[in-house]
Amino acid sequence: MIDGAVSGAELTITAAGDLDLAERAQFPPLVALAEAGGLERVVVDLCAVGFVDSSGASFLVQLATRVRRDGGRAVLRGADEGVLYVLRVCGALEAFDVDASHRCPPTSGRGPWRVDRG
Repeated sequence: MIDGAVSGAELTITAAGDLDLAERAQFPPLVALAEAGGLERVVVDLCAVGFVDSSGASFLVQLATRVRRDGGRAVLRGADEGVLYVLRVCGALEAFDVDASHRCPPTSGRGPWRVDRG
């Protein structure tokens, strides 16, 4: 699941589950939101994402490229070490400012801050 919402000059994209080829149909409308212009910042929240493949990394680069072209910032938050590794290898990580101070809420879902409730 991927969702995007614009508030003022900020687009926040929240993803859950896997950001991969199976989700690719959801990418173009979100890139279109980033292309609409007038955005100062795109924030991508990956707190509930457990896996990103090259399709997901490409999507993230497209988002960052669109907002940076207009002088905005692309911010990545909540990515676990595995996701950061994939983004680094794909060359996508350098397109983002990583918000290392962000703390994801505890959840039983996938992602870096999962709390096992078993």
